[in-house]
Amino acid sequence: MRTVTLGSTGITVNKNGFGALPIQRITDEEAVKLLRKAYDHGIDFFDTARGYTDSEVKLGQAFEGMRDKIYIASKTMAVDVEGFWKQLEETLSNLKTDYLDIYQFHNPDFCPKPGDGSGLYEAMLEAKAMGKIRHIGITNHRLAVAEEAIESGLYETLQFPFSYLASEKEFALVEKCREANMGFIAMKGLAGGLINHSAAAYAFMMQYDHVLPIWGIQREQELDEFLSYQDEEPVLETVQHIMEADKKELQGDFCRGCGYCMPCPMGIEINNCARMSLMIRRAPSAAQLTEEMQAKMKLIESCIHCGQCAKRCPYGLDTPALLAKNYEDYKEILAGKEY
Repeated sequence: MRTVTLGSTGITVNKNGFGALPIQRITDEEAVKLLRKAYDHGIDFFDTARGYTDSEVKLGQAFEGMRDKIYIASKTMAVDVEGFWKQLEETLSNLKTDYLDIYQFHNPDFCPKPGDGSGLYEAMLEAKAMGKIRHIGITNHRLAVAEEAIESGLYETLQFPFSYLASEKEFALVEKCREANMGFIAMKGLAGGLINHSAAAYAFMMQYDHVLPIWGIQREQELDEFLSYQDEEPVLETVQHIMEADKKELQGDFCRGCGYCMPCPMGIEINNCARMSLMIRRAPSAAQLTEEMQAKMKLIESCIHCGQCAKRCPYGLDTPALLAKNYEDYKEILAGKEY
């Protein structure tokens, strides 16, 4: 079973991390069963956030009384000091613990630093001095913020999207973390669901001995797939052709489904509608052709081109253009010209 050390933190954990965002979609009983099964099979790093509704609560239920056996990372989206302390105390209460192994700023649009006027980094330092947190991290989807965080020397971990669909700049970011002895936590290892071959995603991650992938897991079948790779690792050469085919189809200007463009003033579900062409070709199409989904896609007609989504997109995508393109493609599929 492989392990990874998160840079200067000294935290050494199973190479498979558990991304606990999806467990907010299942019952308490299902979540506890899933989390305990992951632990029983060696997974000991769990990533959650105050913004993931009841994800923290479910983790607290699963691991009450065994805090010293696992590592927990959570996140705050607070924009001021008062909000920071409120969210931290809520998180600790939800998780039934008195400390976090890593506390991360959750996708801020700037890199918090001492003296920047926000007081956020100073609050992190105070929380660390009090023993409420042990290591300071940051998550982001913006290259500029991520690079600034590395260069600042203020953060012990960076959580950033990383998969075999990454751009050269993103590969360079991972290497910068290695050089800075900064832990790299890889989210969206399946590119928001667009990569549908988990063995290929797993084999890719195994090349990076300083990277900890956190797989977003909701179903026991998904967990079982990743657990099976611990016993019999996929060989990179045997899945290389899958990776190359995916890169050819998916690399470039595509929606990753992160949702930071939301909400839309017209109610358009941008994070799904703007990548419908890819989703419908990479999963059973019936799920995307329901009356409910047709109604969601039709909302694209109401787009007022306000530009808010494009301004918020961390990847700099022309979101309205992507919506329009995906809608036209969707209508063709409905008309029977494809599939």
